[in-house]
Amino acid sequence: MYTISVDTGGTFTDVVVADSAGHIWLAKALTTKERAFLAIENALGVIAPKLDLTVDALLGMTTRFNYGTTRSTNAVVEGTAARTAFFTTAGFPDILLLREGGKPDPFRPLPYGKPYVPRHLTFEIDERMDAEATAFRPLDEDSVKTAIDGALAQGAEAIGVCLLWSVANPTHEIRVGELIAEHAPGTPFTLSHQLNPVVREYRRASATVLDASLKPLMQQFFADLEGDLNGAGFAGNLFISTSYGGSWSPEDIAGRPIYSIGSGPSMAPVSAVHDADLDLPGGSAAHDLLVADTGGTTFDVGLVRAGHIQHTNETWLGGRWIGNITGTRAVDVRSIGSGGGSIAWLDSGGLLRVGPRSAGSAPGPVCYGLGGTEPTVTDAAFVLGYLDSTNFMDGTLALDLDAARETYRQLGERIGMTTEQAAHAALTIAADNIVTAIRETTIARGVDPREVTIVAGGGGSGMNIGRIAGELGTRHVLLPKTAGAMSACGALFSDVISEFTSVAYSTTADFDPVPVNARLAEVRAQAEEFLTGMGDLAADSSIEYFVEARYKQQAWELTVALPYGDLGPGDGKMLEEAFHEVHERIFGVREPGQYLELLSWSARATARLPKPTLRADDAGRSTVPTPIRTGRSYFGDIGWVATSFYDGPALPLEAVISGPAVVQEPTTTLVVYPGQQATVTRNGNYLIDTAAGTAAGTAFDADKEN
Repeated sequence: MYTISVDTGGTFTDVVVADSAGHIWLAKALTTKERAFLAIENALGVIAPKLDLTVDALLGMTTRFNYGTTRSTNAVVEGTAARTAFFTTAGFPDILLLREGGKPDPFRPLPYGKPYVPRHLTFEIDERMDAEATAFRPLDEDSVKTAIDGALAQGAEAIGVCLLWSVANPTHEIRVGELIAEHAPGTPFTLSHQLNPVVREYRRASATVLDASLKPLMQQFFADLEGDLNGAGFAGNLFISTSYGGSWSPEDIAGRPIYSIGSGPSMAPVSAVHDADLDLPGGSAAHDLLVADTGGTTFDVGLVRAGHIQHTNETWLGGRWIGNITGTRAVDVRSIGSGGGSIAWLDSGGLLRVGPRSAGSAPGPVCYGLGGTEPTVTDAAFVLGYLDSTNFMDGTLALDLDAARETYRQLGERIGMTTEQAAHAALTIAADNIVTAIRETTIARGVDPREVTIVAGGGGSGMNIGRIAGELGTRHVLLPKTAGAMSACGALFSDVISEFTSVAYSTTADFDPVPVNARLAEVRAQAEEFLTGMGDLAADSSIEYFVEARYKQQAWELTVALPYGDLGPGDGKMLEEAFHEVHERIFGVREPGQYLELLSWSARATARLPKPTLRADDAGRSTVPTPIRTGRSYFGDIGWVATSFYDGPALPLEAVISGPAVVQEPTTTLVVYPGQQATVTRNGNYLIDTAAGTAAGTAFDADKEN
């Protein structure tokens, strides 16, 4: 029997098939935006013949299908989600416009970004709840009915409801939902206290309207996917990846589609933990991992600290402070527009830039021969001799070298460079953009990038991860053989995870466990109900507890794990010590003697799913590392250098490959730069030493100056 995992990105759809014996097959197909299943079918069409099966037969023998997608993210960013109305407490119509008043630094004011829901679709409800859960202005149901009529008259396809202090007392918000169901049957709506019960009003409101706007689109999207899979013979369990780093049923994610935002990238750290456990001394728990996932459109970076995937409530779509925050808890993955399809272009001053615009899958890079006309990072790598025209994407896509060279010849003429220099400059700028993003991500969290191990994923990561690590001063890089489908592979090892939150303000100065335990009991009951609904899939399950806390008068909270879910009067000191440790790990300082403000309490329910035990396949591997050919590759001021090309699946385990070399895997290409070495691990992955030779520093310095 088989397990299939899929990640639909902006350029490629990655498909992974694993069997019960631990064998794994990967394939890529260009994403088909009109129908997601078409690309899945195309990729399965590459894998199925290797198993002597048809696509339908393979799906019929599949017990679990995992799926992650960028569809919801793209819908929000591109403005193609449903037309949504916003219901809010009278006097607060500008919550979505004002946001939180943030800006990048004290001396750089920002203009207000466009609110996600415009004013003409914002309706004020006559009611008011206070922070003590008292309704000092009763709900005027006529104002609700007027708002519903107004929203429908404006063509609203969904409604988001966020009333002031509904987290303290949701009575009014619940009644508004009942009135919507009564007077606008069939119109999807989201209630803020159910979706994201947090104190900060903007975050709750933003999450609510984002979620509501995605319901019509994503409910239809997942229904189409499920129908297509079932029509092709699939009869197993379908799971959708979530931004939290777990998986949900299609019904659960359709009810809260905001959690499908970033669902694909959230799986990369899950995969990184698995690969590090296999191939790094002491496993993932003994290392800080920097997860670098280079796709066709974006570069995603995240951190795993001592085996723990990092989460955040700070996911912004469309730019920090001017875009829209999801406000929900998600795997902390930051994205920049620097992928294989990122376009090289000249700004008004004649300076070369790379990204954030991408050629995507249509028309794609010039070398794909699908109509692309603008030079991309992939074209640059091809021009520099890093890619094989006959072995790209496991030989399913032939590349056009002449077309790629011509587009960089034209670019080079405009900036006074040769074809190779222009291509190398584009790749250098793309790498520098990534280095900047990594430094911002690590240093801001108290992590020295020189002390991490990079786990690289994505089809484009192997082309420049060696030079990126060299720039950062990072010694070791782990590139899994499955790097080309890292997020899809992560879903193979994911569990069903859901978190439930309730607000109860308290302090450790005069800690009263009674109201806190009432909230913990509330979220525990929700978590238990969730696991019960999983049936037999929750046979191996657990519930963990957390608190959002801060030092007195701090602006932001940190998440602290609780050792148990029933606190006593003396546990205030325990909470303080746990918070001190978390604060010191992240910010490098602690404030002993300072009491805490405790804001919200959470229960995390986890149902652990069966996972394949992947193993390296010795079949077809040679006894000595033998190049399949010798070519030439371009490395900055070093120029053109004789380069050995290897077939990755044929390399013997524990073989050492010295740069310059190129290792070709079915869905990714690893460039081993001069002065570096790559060792094939016992599991068939690649551990790169960026300082294996004395030439390494010289090579990177030369590239930096070029």
